[in-house]
Amino acid sequence: MGHPRSTSTPRHPARDVALSQLLPLHRIDLSSNALAHTPLKAHRQLPSRPASEERTQTMSFLHSCATHPNTRATVANYPSVTDLDQVVVVVGGSLGGLAVTHRLLKHARRRHPKIKVVLVTRNSHFYWNIASVRAIIPGALRRGTDDVLRAIEPELVHRYPSDNVQYVAGRAIRLDPAAKTVSVDTPTYGIRLVHYTHLVLATGADAAVAGMPWKASSTYEALLGDIRETADLVQRAGHVTVAGGGPTGVELAAEIKAAYPAKTVLLLHLGAQLLGGDSTAPLVERELRAMGVELHKGAKATSVDRESRPDGTIVVTLSDGGSFETDAYLSTSGQVPNTRWMPKNLLTDKGYVDVDDCMRVKGVDNIWAVGDVVSKPKAGLLNTEAHAACVAKNIELSFSNKDQEPVKLPTTDVFLCTLGPDRGVGRYGSIPLPSFVVWALKSRSLATERTSKYVKGSMW
Repeated sequence: MGHPRSTSTPRHPARDVALSQLLPLHRIDLSSNALAHTPLKAHRQLPSRPASEERTQTMSFLHSCATHPNTRATVANYPSVTDLDQVVVVVGGSLGGLAVTHRLLKHARRRHPKIKVVLVTRNSHFYWNIASVRAIIPGALRRGTDDVLRAIEPELVHRYPSDNVQYVAGRAIRLDPAAKTVSVDTPTYGIRLVHYTHLVLATGADAAVAGMPWKASSTYEALLGDIRETADLVQRAGHVTVAGGGPTGVELAAEIKAAYPAKTVLLLHLGAQLLGGDSTAPLVERELRAMGVELHKGAKATSVDRESRPDGTIVVTLSDGGSFETDAYLSTSGQVPNTRWMPKNLLTDKGYVDVDDCMRVKGVDNIWAVGDVVSKPKAGLLNTEAHAACVAKNIELSFSNKDQEPVKLPTTDVFLCTLGPDRGVGRYGSIPLPSFVVWALKSRSLATERTSKYVKGSMW
């Protein structure tokens, strides 16, 4: 802008690296008298210094670059240090990820207008998987799969200023905490590096058995295919086996029996009691038997043979020595945390993200985690909501270098178990809840009205 270009410019290595640490993974190219925006895999690390000293020296350096007569005035076009100190990348567009994203954009943005929130998600649609057990029953949901699946990007990018939000469709494949980048495999642009100053891990957990639509384990198209294939399988079967006596298995068996009273529905469970021995288990078992659901407890499948019978009948061999035939075998047992793309030193021995009481990932700076990827103290909607509220607040506190606050988990354990669209069993703490209360709170609609609220952010 009118400044003559110098033929030789002295390099300042210390200043170069100092600025590069605040502009993550971008080279500060002084040899061409400009600040270049080119990707760089790694930077030499200097001894750590107080943030205030780093900021002062960096801002002084920026000022000198902008005013030095031998330097082109291109600094003004580069994002400010304040902007780059508030780039929050949220990986995962399910319950926890969307909760953090909207909380930051709706509330923290008012106090920090330069914040940038980048949502990275492999599934283009939010999945209200709490209603997955009813989604596989044709006609059971008022608007079909639209009641449980809603596109994320349109609501997100049109609801907030473009300077504050970015949507990245793709699957996270690598996390580099030292470089502060997440590698994302995108369907359009291949592998893309996403830079962050603050990171939220919310990639959840996958169903232990592939093809079961109880989790948003893949893309929207694959998930929609799993829902439809499972629905078609159940509709054609005369005998349906549900493996796993946890909440999903119990609710699924009840939904199928309620929708198809003439079908034989068998609930197979390894434990002596359903629902992990919850105090509601005896009543749930009685209700299931009254509906006509058959129970086989104390055994698990050791073999599920889908190939040997020409008519497609499945032969199931059990750990107690027994065996039986079925037309459909639906596994609901277990979940696998979606953490394979993360460094092993950030995980527990069971593969979950290891966090402290403030939901910070142990051993690294400015990374938090929420939801099923943590399962602390256990997986569940209310715990995920508490995680998200805590992380959104702590990220904002970190902007001001204030102390982090511990997560405030629900003080009362609430459990609601639907038994078809008309009944349910539940408790508030140790107090049993009447069936009509469970129906009003959950069984009636499985809370599908929340699908749009999560996507739009009106939940918060």
